[in-house]
Amino acid sequence: MVGLLLAQYALVQSARAALLDYCATLTPTDFTAPVPAFNNSSLRDLLVHVANAYQHWLGVVAQGQPRSSFDPIATPGVEAVRQLFQEVDQLVVVYCTQVGEQWQAATQFVVPSRPEPLTLTPLALFTHALTHEFHHKGQLLSMSRQLGYTPIDTDVIRF
Repeated sequence: MVGLLLAQYALVQSARAALLDYCATLTPTDFTAPVPAFNNSSLRDLLVHVANAYQHWLGVVAQGQPRSSFDPIATPGVEAVRQLFQEVDQLVVVYCTQVGEQWQAATQFVVPSRPEPLTLTPLALFTHALTHEFHHKGQLLSMSRQLGYTPIDTDVIRF
């Protein structure tokens, strides 16, 4: 099962690479420009948010790591975002390896700022992180369109 989920994550990484390659074609100013329709967040800010969500759910919640987050201001461009996701990639591998074959075992997870633990399976937590990324990937492409760009296909299966 671990191999299967890491293979699934490799597909996510491929889609992310296509997105980041596309983002590298934007001007640096547009990459960090606030987009009013998206709460004045920039593409950079939203990508850092996605990396932070992996850190939160698979690091802090699942593995009990200390709370930490990546800072958008310290992430000036696409190459810095790629580096953040290299850390995320390592986190995902560690998470999958630690879960082993217990993907369907209901587990209580302590979530900072929540009064009660959440009972989830490790698979649900993993799926949450992946679908969160894809939700925001669509928003990122919409943001780029609002900045005057024509988005490319960044799906797992691309034509």
